[in-house]
Amino acid sequence: MAACLALGVLTIAMSWPSLAQELKPPAEKMVSFQVGRNVYVRSLALDPSRGSLWVGTSVGVLEIDTATQEVKQTFTRDHGLASEYVFAIGVAPNGDVWFGTNAGGVSRYRDGQWKTYFPMHGLADYWVYAFAFPADGTVWIGTWDGASHFDPSVERFTNYREELINIWVYGIGIDAEKRVWFGTEGGVSMLKDGQWRSWDNDDGLGAANTQDLPPSANTGLGTKSRHDLAVVVGNSESYNPSYVFSVQVDRLGRGVWFGTWGGGVSLFGSDGTWRSYNANDGLAGNIVYSIAQAEDGTLWFGTNRGLSRFDGSNWTNYQHGLPAPDVYAITLGGDGKVWAATKGAVTWIDPN
Repeated sequence: MAACLALGVLTIAMSWPSLAQELKPPAEKMVSFQVGRNVYVRSLALDPSRGSLWVGTSVGVLEIDTATQEVKQTFTRDHGLASEYVFAIGVAPNGDVWFGTNAGGVSRYRDGQWKTYFPMHGLADYWVYAFAFPADGTVWIGTWDGASHFDPSVERFTNYREELINIWVYGIGIDAEKRVWFGTEGGVSMLKDGQWRSWDNDDGLGAANTQDLPPSANTGLGTKSRHDLAVVVGNSESYNPSYVFSVQVDRLGRGVWFGTWGGGVSLFGSDGTWRSYNANDGLAGNIVYSIAQAEDGTLWFGTNRGLSRFDGSNWTNYQHGLPAPDVYAITLGGDGKVWAATKGAVTWIDPN
């Protein structure tokens, strides 16, 4: 175990314990659990009913006991997971846990049993990146070929492609008005009562390029294969502001937040106007992979340059204590603790 002090934040790096090891809950402000130097952690989800943290990586899934930080179970294809590379995890209100995989479709875990859905069953695509759960018990699924709406009661998928501003869907959110918001590679689409609307950078999505970042027209549209997701042009982060990585409906009713590529984070307000924040405003990085919001309204943003906390007025950035700069996923506990996913590790943070 090695410890280092960085900007007043104590960081302890340790391997994640096996089932046979014991690990006391950490008392430090920031503790990083290593999952493998070349392993990407792409998704996190807290499951309060099980007392678990689900960790989706490029080599499988871990179920972690949130009280002890011990590994409860690990899952790969040998256990029933469709593919080891897991980009999205969703915990449904009924306790089902959904896993979106890279080229393996969707796997559902229920009462210790697995079930997988492929396009042959009606799913829009094999590449799956987002989940959302309406109150009616259905499931929205974001894929690289549109959005799927799944009704488990009849095992039926309804797919949407042409209605979206772009078919590569990375984030989905549902607000109090039952509007469904989709973040895509080409902008934002919204569905309400069967009607669709869309917005992109020309409409106000994404902050202006005040730092003169090099433009990136990177898109997978029309390729039907994994494309280069590098966010760097030369030695600089790049600017592709209509490209949305993440969606978060605001708990305080202020609107919907969207994390963009190079355009920072944008709020589509309840008044129908856009407001954006980038590094000039205090955000750690201009590329926002993930967003989470605490019950009190405090927002957390996972960026290409660390983690940002925003209380509506003030910014606090966590950069030098993290194992890697790119924060791909965030999840928050009811106790205010933060879990952040990077390459090689999951980091537990107590902001208090």
